[in-house]
Amino acid sequence: MASLREVRRRIGGIQKTQKITRAMKMVAAAKLRRRQSAVVAARPYAQAMKDLLLHLATVAGDSANELMTPREVHSLAMVVVTSDRGFCGAFNSNLFRTALAHVGAQAGALGVAPALKVICVGKKGSEYFSKRGYDVTGRYVGVSTPLVFAQAQAIARDLVAGYRNGAYDRVDVVYNEFKSISQRQIAVEQFLPIPAVSPEKGRAAREYICEPGGKEILDALVPRYLSFALWRVLLESNAAEEGARMAAMESATDNAEEIISTLQLQYNKARQSAITTELLEIVSGAEALASSE
Repeated sequence: MASLREVRRRIGGIQKTQKITRAMKMVAAAKLRRRQSAVVAARPYAQAMKDLLLHLATVAGDSANELMTPREVHSLAMVVVTSDRGFCGAFNSNLFRTALAHVGAQAGALGVAPALKVICVGKKGSEYFSKRGYDVTGRYVGVSTPLVFAQAQAIARDLVAGYRNGAYDRVDVVYNEFKSISQRQIAVEQFLPIPAVSPEKGRAAREYICEPGGKEILDALVPRYLSFALWRVLLESNAAEEGARMAAMESATDNAEEIISTLQLQYNKARQSAITTELLEIVSGAEALASSE
């Protein structure tokens, strides 16, 4: 059995760790509230842009914009949005499994495995895919500190440029979608070419008067739509990350409390045993003195 000093040292160390995890949970909770508000505010605008894009694509025709025209897929670019930091539970590991499963599903759907190019947004994704020998053609690290719209625009421009010059024929985005403080869902969405979108169920399609014309407005809207679509993805992932970190730190704090309780019980038993041993020694000594007289 460990000595009393060793048990006390372990209890003190775990208590210090518990203070850190509790503080990290509070910081994550404060960040989550701000990022949750940003996500909720961005969703209606994203849906309105989607509806307008549908209407303009219908007016201008299917081939009105090259970024909306599907083509045969020989090369697939997969944008994986992960975190830059750890301490967020299975936030990244679940994402990696889903991303790799999606690549296999695409190979099955196309009948042949397309050339895969991985574009990592976040340090953890870059490290994971680089170590495993994947063709990582894009790395964006530190995007979330701070998270600004200009960064989403820059990434979207790079993706569009690669699609236009034929570096890849399709772009898919894999990210954690924020559902609630304690819930997130891994989403896989086609980014390029822009898939045929439709109004949400129960929403009536709006009619728009287009000046100077549907095609001209569509050409101007598509880059804005792609930038904001990626911005929404970053917001969703950022909020989901803080939710995962908050849950992980809460679990770590609770586990630390359980370990402290177990060690405290162990300490009390050891202390009681030591006291009992000392009492027995005192009694034995007293009896020995009495018998010698």
